[in-house]
Amino acid sequence: MTGVTTVDCPTCKTKVQWNDKFPFRPFCSDRCKQIDFGGWAQESFAIKGSAILDPELMDPEQLGAELLEAGLIDPKLLEK
Repeated sequence: MTGVTTVDCPTCKTKVQWNDKFPFRPFCSDRCKQIDFGGWAQESFAIKGSAILDPELMDPEQLGAELLEAGLIDPKLLEK
């Protein structure tokens, strides 16, 4: 199969070839990439579902234990 994969830019819907000719793929340009990033940074976009760990709803010890169990923090950080 020699066909070139083509996708739509998530921001402006321009056709983008999935090759080195389009270094910002799946975006058509750095501008579209930055617009998309800005949407995530401003929380205009979100992934559906509830947060796995909501630090505002957990007490600090419970949060520390959960992060430790998930391997997301160094155990030394919890030493007193």
